[in-house]
Amino acid sequence: MVFLALNTLAASPEEIKNELLKVRPDLIIMGIEKSEIQGLYAVDIQGGYTLFVSEDGKHFVSGELYAISNGEFVRAKDLKLKPVRKQKMSQLDDKELLTFAPEKDKIKATVYVFTDIDCGYCRKLHQEMPELNRLGVAVKYLAYPRSGLNTDSYNKAVSAWCSDNPRQALTQAKSGQPIPEKTCANPVAKHYYLGQELGINGTPAVIYEDGTLQPGYVPARELANRLGIQ
Repeated sequence: MVFLALNTLAASPEEIKNELLKVRPDLIIMGIEKSEIQGLYAVDIQGGYTLFVSEDGKHFVSGELYAISNGEFVRAKDLKLKPVRKQKMSQLDDKELLTFAPEKDKIKATVYVFTDIDCGYCRKLHQEMPELNRLGVAVKYLAYPRSGLNTDSYNKAVSAWCSDNPRQALTQAKSGQPIPEKTCANPVAKHYYLGQELGINGTPAVIYEDGTLQPGYVPARELANRLGIQ
């Protein structure tokens, strides 16, 4: 945990924002609202991080806030974002996603995966695509280059999405093989910013149709079980 004493009182969200920016003008603040804990404001920072700032603006703590829900410890942010994720996923344009799915009448569940071509566990998940599809799981990929925009990982994602055969290019890139560099009108930056909005800060990030976020890789059979597929 990191504590910081701010210089002056900041009794309103706008004043809190101003105080933070005085110390760290490079912070990109996405939003400020009262947190689940009385006396603390939740300040969302670009990149999926949250600062919990005292109402007087003199101190903050950086970390995760957890709720006790159904006998489990659950990130409070995930509970808040679950309906938002569900809505956002339902509004996606399938033409901007790279979909790997079984035949339509064999689909039992669909997941949305924010992926980074250079992420080892993303590659491991992709290797299990045949098994996921056999089990009835459709996977819809969104691009999330963890290194940010205009980086090597970002350029690889753009090249894959702009390829004449995007699914083949993505598979090839995830196997470590080079793919032709290409550019076009593409959704990679839009996916990246959407991921940040939805609290994504690592890959693979799997979102279920109900908006549940599953961070990280799990084997195909375990993923199917979590989706209720026997």
